[in-house]
Amino acid sequence: MASNGSKRPGFSRRARFGLFAGYVVAITGALVGAGLVLIAIFDPQGFSAIRGGVSDVTAPISSTGRGAVQSGGRIDDYVGNWWNAGRQNAELRAELETARRELIEARATEQENRRLRELLNLIEGETETLATARLVNSSLTSARRMATLFAGRNQGVMSGQPVRAADGLVGRILDSGRHASRVLLLTDRSNIVPVRLTRDGTPAFTTGRGDGTLEVRSLEAGRNPFEQGDILVTSGTGGIYPPGVPVAVISEVFGDSALATPLANPASLDFAIVQPAYEPPVEETETPEEDETAGTGAGPGFSETP
Repeated sequence: MASNGSKRPGFSRRARFGLFAGYVVAITGALVGAGLVLIAIFDPQGFSAIRGGVSDVTAPISSTGRGAVQSGGRIDDYVGNWWNAGRQNAELRAELETARRELIEARATEQENRRLRELLNLIEGETETLATARLVNSSLTSARRMATLFAGRNQGVMSGQPVRAADGLVGRILDSGRHASRVLLLTDRSNIVPVRLTRDGTPAFTTGRGDGTLEVRSLEAGRNPFEQGDILVTSGTGGIYPPGVPVAVISEVFGDSALATPLANPASLDFAIVQPAYEPPVEETETPEEDETAGTGAGPGFSETP
């Protein structure tokens, strides 16, 4: 006998209980809802009490659920921040490197401006300046200490003229061409410069050592007047170098001499100025005039009477 294709729930005990429970829940919900509506209409205070009790019961559950949601959000933020940390660090490193380069360029520009201002003040303070030119190069390892100045005879530069910068004396012109000249630096062994101590005016002279330093000897025999930190300036003795130009600072004292470091470093100089060779003033000696009336016993305007 063929079975019927549409069975009713009553043939299955589980389906029958499920359907019955659904009806009970629906009817119970409807009755509870209707009761709550009636209570809210006829007894508002009682409905408020019921609503407060429900809030008391559901508050812990809501708090726990909210905490779980917030914790999940924080975890998501942590994961996102960790995921983006590498990219952010790379961007920060790039920005830091750019800022460092800009800072170095700003400091270099500031230093260059300071040098140019010092040189400008030096030029304005000097009444005689033949040329202002760029130092093209300078020797650092050869036995002779030379530098090339981009100025020559066309600018009035001649052999024997002093060369200085804002920091101090550089040397003197050794020979000149039309547009360039060779400068004999202070540190060359053949360059001797008369100097004096700014502290007490003691005369001395410097000689290049060929290694970037100067040897200083006093003209006063029998004592060593130098102290570490003393400043040396040109004395003007013998001509060529004008007096009062900063030369070097004493770095070490030994025996009857001292070691000094030039104040002007040609390796770090951009520009230098050339001045005319200094000529010391000639001291005029007064010769007594012969007294035409000597031995006569009479002054001018008077005559002897026999």
